[in-house]
Amino acid sequence: MDTEILSSALAAVTRGELVGIPTDTLYGIAADPFNPDALDRIFIAKGRPGIKPLAILVADLEQALELGAFGDRGLELAEEHWPGALTLVVPKLKSVPEWIGDPDRRTLGLRCPKHPVALEFLRASGPLAVTSANISGRPAVLTAEGARNLFGDDVAVYLDGEAVGGSASTIIDLTKPAEWVLRDGPVTP
Repeated sequence: MDTEILSSALAAVTRGELVGIPTDTLYGIAADPFNPDALDRIFIAKGRPGIKPLAILVADLEQALELGAFGDRGLELAEEHWPGALTLVVPKLKSVPEWIGDPDRRTLGLRCPKHPVALEFLRASGPLAVTSANISGRPAVLTAEGARNLFGDDVAVYLDGEAVGGSASTIIDLTKPAEWVLRDGPVTP
């Protein structure tokens, strides 16, 4: 990735602005999860109510372990399918702010994407709250150009790249006694 684009995107995240990011599933819109105003910007841009928690993308399992409590099964799934199209819902650590993830259940969804641009950016930025680039209720786009056409200047920087998967990640909830598939997707554990 061009260092000037990387610097611009990192500065935008630091200012609480939105950044477009390609992933292995869909093109996404990202923000600093530790900045509640930045998260509000995502919901406003998408026209989506702020009641559905946003997934957190991480560069690796090490970043994920700073946010969530992984049991043996969570570690097994992460080691087998990350980077990849699997989101794991786990209990969040007490150090994680209330507004990140599901505040009522004290959980969050974590995923490590298998896309070189996303991974490079996440290594530099740290974890990011990310959602698919679409207007709520409409199909998601797969490219930076498609996202730019939807969101224009509501997103400060669009990282070049295309989502090659074309469908949302599998989501597995590991907070119950038995794992529960919340959304079917490309990964079958």
